[in-house]
Amino acid sequence: MKKLSMLLPAMAIMGSLLLSSCGNDTTRVSATGSIYECLVVMDVHPLAEPEHIISPSAYDEDINTNYDLIRATLNERMPAMPQVEPYFTVSQVNTNAFDDFLKPTRNILIIDINPHRYTQVKAKYSRDYWSHPQAVCRVQAPDEAAFVAYWRQYGEQIRSWFINEEIARQMRFYRGSTNKEARAALAKQTGCDMLIPEDYMLLMDSVYGDTTLLWCCNNKGSLRRDIVIYSYPYTDEQTFTADYLNARRDAVLGRFVSATVEGSYMGTEYKVEPPICRLMQDRDVPESARDTIGGNGFYGAEVRGLWKMYAGEAMGGPYVSLTRLDPYRGRIITAEAFVFAPGQKKRSALRQAEAVLYTLQMQAN
Repeated sequence: MKKLSMLLPAMAIMGSLLLSSCGNDTTRVSATGSIYECLVVMDVHPLAEPEHIISPSAYDEDINTNYDLIRATLNERMPAMPQVEPYFTVSQVNTNAFDDFLKPTRNILIIDINPHRYTQVKAKYSRDYWSHPQAVCRVQAPDEAAFVAYWRQYGEQIRSWFINEEIARQMRFYRGSTNKEARAALAKQTGCDMLIPEDYMLLMDSVYGDTTLLWCCNNKGSLRRDIVIYSYPYTDEQTFTADYLNARRDAVLGRFVSATVEGSYMGTEYKVEPPICRLMQDRDVPESARDTIGGNGFYGAEVRGLWKMYAGEAMGGPYVSLTRLDPYRGRIITAEAFVFAPGQKKRSALRQAEAVLYTLQMQAN
């Protein structure tokens, strides 16, 4: 069997992207459901060749049906989290039960198997079809065997499309209300812009040697989200490697970020779950975040991992960072989001903060 990958795959979606709608924005209803929930519309049938999960996953049952196959992908464990959390929370309904009440759901995956209508497998993608904001993927196949083969090859890419749709929605939401003070400070520091949300308070605007750092925080009750943006000169062709980025993170955040205990400092957790680094192309990110800076479609490097406080309180949680080259100034820009929410699920909070990172824009002047 194919081992389920722990890495978020590249966005190389097969099939056509249909930007369709059912009327204008004033007539569409609001989407229902929570972020990172997906409704699967399909009729459940047993697989000819059942499988057994052999990799860590939030979905820990054997794959006996076609729906189990989908759940094993959408429910796969999100990497670099302190506890097991799936990429998506999934529910299922049979085709004949998919009625007008369910059609406004924000994320819908429809599996349509019909030998009389289809001769080959195709995935079609649409936005805002029955509601707004909404993402719908319809996989059409002539038979069960063809669908199973297709999903085993492209299921993770379909998952990536839904993830990027969620990130893009959050990015659009942030445009409505931002922290002008923090954005002005970032522009003065780096010449760049980022849609830092209004409810993120500016904690630090600092320079040390050739490194600048901006630190903002959204501290709401027991769930805290922080964003740091730091910049330094581009001097090493090995910048976009795991070793370099991890070492730079420890050096910068270890100096600037501390807790209430004197002498405490932030560092990276390497033993429990080492950071995961991947290079990103334009196709890997939401469309609204893509640009051609850097050439050849290269976007930057993503690192996911766990942070912890050293020499102080027992604090830690997940983080994600995006590192890019600013070609106008010859500097490296790293934008990182990290979450502290002891005893709580952290997937959605981290994803919401992660969307802010994708709003980073390089400015020529």
